[in-house]
Amino acid sequence: MMALAVDVSRFEGVPMAPPDPILGVSEAFKADKNDLKLNLGVGAYRTEELQPYVLNVVKKAENLMLEKGENKEYLPIEGLAAFNKATAELLLGADNPVIKQGLVATLQALSGTGSLRLAAAFIQRYFPEAKVLISSPTWGNHKNIFNDARVPWSEYRYYDPKTVGLDFEGMIADIEAAPEGSFVLLHGCAHNPTGIDPTPEQWEKIADVIQEKKHTPFFDVAYQGFASGSLDEDAFSVRLFVKRGMEVFVAQSYSKNLGLYAERVGAINVVCSSPEVADRVKSQLKRLARPMYSNPPIHGAKIVANVVGDPTMFGEWKQEMEQMAGRIKNVRQKLYDSLSAKDKSGKDWSFILRQIGMFSYTGLNKAQSDNMTDKWHVYMTKDGRISLAGLSLAKCDYLADAIIDSFHNVN
Repeated sequence: MMALAVDVSRFEGVPMAPPDPILGVSEAFKADKNDLKLNLGVGAYRTEELQPYVLNVVKKAENLMLEKGENKEYLPIEGLAAFNKATAELLLGADNPVIKQGLVATLQALSGTGSLRLAAAFIQRYFPEAKVLISSPTWGNHKNIFNDARVPWSEYRYYDPKTVGLDFEGMIADIEAAPEGSFVLLHGCAHNPTGIDPTPEQWEKIADVIQEKKHTPFFDVAYQGFASGSLDEDAFSVRLFVKRGMEVFVAQSYSKNLGLYAERVGAINVVCSSPEVADRVKSQLKRLARPMYSNPPIHGAKIVANVVGDPTMFGEWKQEMEQMAGRIKNVRQKLYDSLSAKDKSGKDWSFILRQIGMFSYTGLNKAQSDNMTDKWHVYMTKDGRISLAGLSLAKCDYLADAIIDSFHNVN
């Protein structure tokens, strides 16, 4: 007998999900046929010609892998040992006592997002009553990650719209008022989306409050070496907290600083109080990773291990990072110069120069950001964030015109 067709799908009750606020920008950009269009939504590095860039040192590392004829066997759950060693040393400094004493549990994970998600699962399992504090605003995926891991979170003040700067007093007050033993999510450098970082003195005070309240700092480090051009300078905040003897979570990503966006290579590090605790923490992170994705991919991890492990390639990488960071600094300066020259209202645009990294928080609201896209074909997130990595020197004057028009002529 022939089976009767089912008229109603079992999935009839599944609603359509909203488009991703960041990736959806790229889809809209691709559909736009205007020659003047600019994609300043996604945080991916572009050349002055606005083309994707593969680092020369990455090509060398890949050629080395081909010459060796390495296989594609599974990695252990914790990932590639050479990568884990290299990434912890890059983050903390090779001579850091916590590494020498075996206090760091490191697992290779699926870039920054996967590292955050793995840590969130760990928090949910072993600290089910704890809350995570997240900056307001923050990277769009942070809240999704903790929501899906069923970890409660609340926000602490960070951005001050009046100054387009850091609301430091509000930040300290909110961290101080949080329940003792909370996890405080901090951006190691180049805060996303604002580009506003605390000063070294402010980091000291943040560490004071976190330590007094027995909170656990949880750093998201997505731009080490890519923000300032210096691996050590961009790791200052993390190393400060570790030097104080605090137990620390750190999620890392190599998407930006090595341009390994699609390779999904990163790590979760937990600095612990003793080698025994580090061993137990690592064992449970592995236990969580096993049913989640089994083990991580090998290609990107070997690129990192080869680059960091070879003194010549390591030096070349640092030079390329300096060049990438330098191009973004030049674009930032040019945009400020264009805005200052074109805007006759007397508005102070210097906040753009005080920001750091690939993003600039323009201070534009949703209606003004919509005008940027609808009238000027400039694609950006609706919170007013633009990616300077997607901007060229040649396009700065055009962007300045768009920002000035949107700021002054749209309520």
